[in-house]
Amino acid sequence: MVLVLWVLGNAQQDPYIKASLELQGAVDHGGQLFRINCAGCHGLAGQGLVGPQLQGVSNQLKDPVLVHQIISGETPPMPSFEMEPQSMADLLAYLHTLS
Repeated sequence: MVLVLWVLGNAQQDPYIKASLELQGAVDHGGQLFRINCAGCHGLAGQGLVGPQLQGVSNQLKDPVLVHQIISGETPPMPSFEMEPQSMADLLAYLHTLS
């Protein structure tokens, strides 16, 4: 719980996270990004393989925490991913569709 509060507090100050969250995401492009970068570990439907299941992840974690998780690389073996804020907004939009 403390980690989530810390991440949320820092996300308010992180210009990258703030920029990503201010943009409207495109689900189609986010799905392409997911299939290219994430599906190998998380499965095509986010069902989990090597990486954890992502179905319903946006119901469990707030967007600033998700962005931080994606870009940080703090939970190996997941690498850190750097992408333009619009691409991150697109990926988030797609993650919201996984249920």
